[in-house]
Amino acid sequence: MNIYKAKNYEDMSRKAANILSAQIIMKPNCVLGLATGSTPIGIYKQLIDRYEKGDLDFSQVTTVNLDEYKGLEKENEQSYHYFMNKNLFSHININPNHTHIPNGMEEDSKKECSRYEQLIQNLGGVDLQLLGLGHNGHIGFNEPDQIFYKETHCVDLQESTIKANQRFFDCIDSVPKQAYTMGIKTIVQARKIVVVVSGKDKAEIVKKAFFGPVTPLVPASILQMHNDVTLVGDEDALSSISKMI
Repeated sequence: MNIYKAKNYEDMSRKAANILSAQIIMKPNCVLGLATGSTPIGIYKQLIDRYEKGDLDFSQVTTVNLDEYKGLEKENEQSYHYFMNKNLFSHININPNHTHIPNGMEEDSKKECSRYEQLIQNLGGVDLQLLGLGHNGHIGFNEPDQIFYKETHCVDLQESTIKANQRFFDCIDSVPKQAYTMGIKTIVQARKIVVVVSGKDKAEIVKKAFFGPVTPLVPASILQMHNDVTLVGDEDALSSISKMI
C-alpha cells in the first residue's frame, strides 16, 4: 500500500487528482469508479480545472459510481446523480451516456443490483476506483457486518451513517434508510484503488482500517488484501498512523 501524506485538504485533493489525471492520460478510455460525499469535491474541482486548461480530455472516459440512495429521484438535490452532475459531469466533456449510477427509483432491488453488476462486468471492470472512508469504516455503503457482501446489493443504512447524512436533509426522517451500493468484491476487483481521507475525526478509523485486523466489522480493512491501494490523507487524518509510515 502506498501512503501519501498531504499538508491539508487542498493538498490532499491535488495529490489524489494527480493520480486520477495520470490514469486518464495513460488510458483515455479508462473506466473510473467514482465516489460522492464531501471529501472528493476538492478532487473534482481539480479535475475540472485541468480540463478547462486543456490538460485533460474526458471524451472517452466511462464512469461508474459506487452507490445511490434508494427512493430518491435523479433530480433530487440530495441524490448522487444530482451531486455528480453538479460537482463534475456538467463541467467536463464526458459523454452523459458513459456515466453510470445505480437507479435509486428502481423498487425491485434484486433487478437493479443484477443490472448494475452486469453493467460493470460488461465494461471490463474498473481501472481505478476512488473511495472515501466512513467513520465506521464503510466504503461505498458497505456497512459493518458479520460478512463481506460480495456484489452490488441493497443495504439498510446504519444509524451512524443516517445521522452523518442528516446534515444534507431537512430532518432525520427525510434521510433515506436504504441505498444501492457496489459490494466489497466488486470494489476490490478494481485494478487500482485510491482512498482519500481528511480531518482529525477520521484518524482512528484510518488506523483500524489499514493497520488493524481484516474484518467485515471494519469493511475498509479488506483493502489491505488488494495489491494496488493508495491512501491519500491530510496530516490530521493520518495522525494516528504517523509513526507507522
